[in-house]
Amino acid sequence: MDEIWDHRADLAEQAVIERHVARLWGIPKTTLGVIAWPPTTRDKFFYHWHYWWQAHFIDCQVDAATRRETGHRLRRIRRTIRGMRIRNQRPLPHNDFYDDRTWLALAMHRTQDLPRYGTVRYLPGLDASVFAGVDPLIGACPWKVDGTFYNVPTNGPLAILAARTGRTDLAAQLIDWIYPRLINADGLVMDGVQLRVHGEDALADIHTYNQGVVLGALVELARAERAAAGVAVDAVDEVGMEYITRVHHLVQAVAAHAATTDGVIDLGNGRGNGGGDGGLFKGILARYLALVVTDLPGDDKLSRATRQLAKRLIIQSAESVWHYRLEVDGLPLFGASWVRDAALPRTGGRLGTSLSVAAGADLGVAERDLSVQLSGWMLMEAAARVTRG
Repeated sequence: MDEIWDHRADLAEQAVIERHVARLWGIPKTTLGVIAWPPTTRDKFFYHWHYWWQAHFIDCQVDAATRRETGHRLRRIRRTIRGMRIRNQRPLPHNDFYDDRTWLALAMHRTQDLPRYGTVRYLPGLDASVFAGVDPLIGACPWKVDGTFYNVPTNGPLAILAARTGRTDLAAQLIDWIYPRLINADGLVMDGVQLRVHGEDALADIHTYNQGVVLGALVELARAERAAAGVAVDAVDEVGMEYITRVHHLVQAVAAHAATTDGVIDLGNGRGNGGGDGGLFKGILARYLALVVTDLPGDDKLSRATRQLAKRLIIQSAESVWHYRLEVDGLPLFGASWVRDAALPRTGGRLGTSLSVAAGADLGVAERDLSVQLSGWMLMEAAARVTRG
């Protein structure tokens, strides 16, 4: 089974590379993901480039290199980081959105963990810039510089980053900020709070990726607490149990309220099945469900059951997405919905590599977006990870 998902992850990688990846402005030793396929002229020239999509493009490349590290994959990651630095036109910490910077920092830390990669020289400044954004009075980081909206898409990834870099007190603080105010009656994580004169107004929207980042933060915190206490990761022990128990509850809530009865990640009623930024959301949840499978501490009955449920959600979702994919030139085109047929981003003309806007591309189809295809690639990588022997 692991060989099947490994092969499918390779095909997903190849599809993104062939359709979406190009040099930045023709500059040697640069790579960026073109945000749409087929691209408009503006897309080809990276008029829009979406900083945080590129961060997830790096993360997907690290997934592939983790499965099978090759010189070609390592060189492409280097070129993508260089491309981001040049396209940003300023040092990488210059971005108004703290969540964008945090996603890139997470991807870069994973890059440094690759055995043959070495140091990412931009990383210390990026780390410092996001940790400096935490407001000591609020106890959390705003979404945007000088903003008054505090949300899970910022503080969830920041908690993961804090736990992974030894700042466990900060990671715990951020989780403790989320839990009293942003868990709904179904046990799912809501989006954020807007600070107003009269207090906090909660934004009750449910997005799949918010479930994922909180799962990731809880797993990393539990592992960090056990490491600090000298407790074996797989031991039945009370250390870290507050976070482990929350993982149990959140995975159950995802299965009950953010997936079909067959276990495919889906919010129902067409929610979360578009393109744009939302195209990444389900893939991010799959990434951190895989972390639950591979890294959740504890060998108690509930932890074993939670790992099995998280694995089922990943595999059922991946089977569904693969079933409903299209194939263009032998490579998969993943659907924005994981429970319906993928749509071809065009309205007429000949299929294949000659497909272009001039040949009749439908610019309104979500499957055009790099975000949607990265999400499918993330899912295939997650399936490969949790089935690895």
